[in-house]
Amino acid sequence: LFYNYSKLFTQKEGFKLSNQKRVLAIHDISGIGKCSLTVALPIISSMGVETSVLPTAILSTHTGGFTDYTYRDLTSDLIPMMEHWKTLNINFDGMYTGFLGSFEQIDIVIDVIKNLSNSSTIKIIDPVMADNGKLYAIFDKTFPSGMKKLCEIGDVLIPNITEATLLLEEEYVEGPYSKDYIENLIRKLAKINNKKVILTGVYFDDKKLGAACYDSETESVEYAFNEKIDTSYHGTGDVFGSALTGALLNNKSLFEATQIAVDFTVDTIKNTKAANTDPKYGVNFEMSIPLLIKSIYNI
Repeated sequence: LFYNYSKLFTQKEGFKLSNQKRVLAIHDISGIGKCSLTVALPIISSMGVETSVLPTAILSTHTGGFTDYTYRDLTSDLIPMMEHWKTLNINFDGMYTGFLGSFEQIDIVIDVIKNLSNSSTIKIIDPVMADNGKLYAIFDKTFPSGMKKLCEIGDVLIPNITEATLLLEEEYVEGPYSKDYIENLIRKLAKINNKKVILTGVYFDDKKLGAACYDSETESVEYAFNEKIDTSYHGTGDVFGSALTGALLNNKSLFEATQIAVDFTVDTIKNTKAANTDPKYGVNFEMSIPLLIKSIYNI
């Protein structure tokens, strides 16, 4: 199946292997439980984008629903890796950041981005720190202010509703939401980086769920929705962010990339629910990759 897809999209008019783009994914690695780099690397790679990685930590499992997991902090390795890459004159077309474990890592990642990016590098920042109205237990109340510093240098921000309210120092509001609330929130978020924002977890009723996207240049808000499924799985935010990153690196518009990411994420949830998989192990994104390839290359 994947061989046939490969033949199809490499034969598409205008597709040239020599033009392959490279993205740097800055996340942790969990050996079990599909999230972070174990999601980003295969998803973005499947979209024809070379995916380099800067691991912030290594865990035996992710922290949601598992106990007694191992954790190795790689903070001290980040700067030496960056310095080595600088000697190689490596160029990155995109950078995609996710979970960062400390204030120190935030400052280091800001330094990495400034040293390894250029004027054409698209910087996609997922301020992973909270969900369902609560800051993750490993962070204290000062962490959002540090994450905001990272968001300020991003080109595309992809917070969920909880992260958005923390960045803006506003009270979390439960959905369903009104358009006025969402559009007011996303326009405030756009003032952080003065560029583009994709707000996830948006819904106006119990039938559709998706994201709102805003471009400061056009000042327009667009919505990408799909079926709202009454279940939740760990790692879906990383699945969404990875698909979005790959789509943007394939020159899709902000709205097109958002819709591709929404559709792909929903399909992975449907597959996982049908298989009755334990939610803590993440979603069955592997079986949805052919759909993702089709959406990118229109095959």
